Amino acid sequence: MTVKHSINVNVYVENIYDEGTFSQSSLAMTNSIPWSVWIQTWLDSLDLAESVPRGCELSLRLASDGQIQALNQQYRSLAQPTDVLAFAATEAEIALPQELQEPLYLGDIIISLDTAQKQAIQQQHSLTVELAWLSSHGLLHILGWDHPNDDSLQRMLNRQSELIQLLNL
Repeated sequence: MTVKHSINVNVYVENIYDEGTFSQSSLAMTNSIPWSVWIQTWLDSLDLAESVPRGCELSLRLASDGQIQALNQQYRSLAQPTDVLAFAATEAEIALPQELQEPLYLGDIIISLDTAQKQAIQQQHSLTVELAWLSSHGLLHILGWDHPNDDSLQRMLNRQSELIQLLNL
């Protein structure tokens, strides 16, 4: 009998949104999203037994277009807002022991609420679905996924679709 590897994750959500176009009611809605449940569900579904210790942490920051544009300029030299940024805390190729004394910090995911709202309207789905899409994309990035070409982008988008389906949104 094989016991599935279980990962315990602590998700630190910080709403740093300031001076954007996001409505107050939408801003309040983001507080009711079960971010930790989503990420725990996704980590449990991914085959991470060899790459992620049993205890890990990550931060999720909700920002405005102006705030994410400043980060995009600083770290990617792009003077424009983007929907999601992800900063991995470790290199994907590093082998880590499964039983660390402290939780492993995976990294940071930053989502622009302004852009998320625009994209939800364009894609004709709810803001909640868009935020799930963007947070799953960021999670995959901090776990080492990347999309330098069309084939890898399609694989990543397919995996994101599978992750979103797990949430039954």
